[in-house]
Amino acid sequence: MENNTQKTSLIEALRKEVKRTDIPEIHIGDTVQVKVKIIEGDKERLQAFEGLVIAIDGSGVAKTIKVRRVTHGNGVERIFPLASPLVASVKVTRKGIVRRAKLYYLRHKVGTTKIKERREK
Repeated sequence: MENNTQKTSLIEALRKEVKRTDIPEIHIGDTVQVKVKIIEGDKERLQAFEGLVIAIDGSGVAKTIKVRRVTHGNGVERIFPLASPLVASVKVTRKGIVRRAKLYYLRHKVGTTKIKERREK
């Protein structure tokens, strides 16, 4: 019994150590700009990826967001683990209102899709 509580306290300590406070609250339908650290050899640079959040998976340290954008007529999706040290910053550029938990149907839509903007009270 004591060994089990030691494991739980160790896990909780690791979660607190890895937890990030600089990530804003993100919802499905938001347009976000994610800056990712790209390491090439001994050089490091930031690459921005802006798109629509179509899915949020996991919780806590294991939380990931799936971001989609259309570039030159091709849809591009990337999955970002929010606790990763390679994710430099996440900025919500537009808040959207949607009525679905996953927006996978946008993959089959042609052209741009309109999502209503959510306004803060």
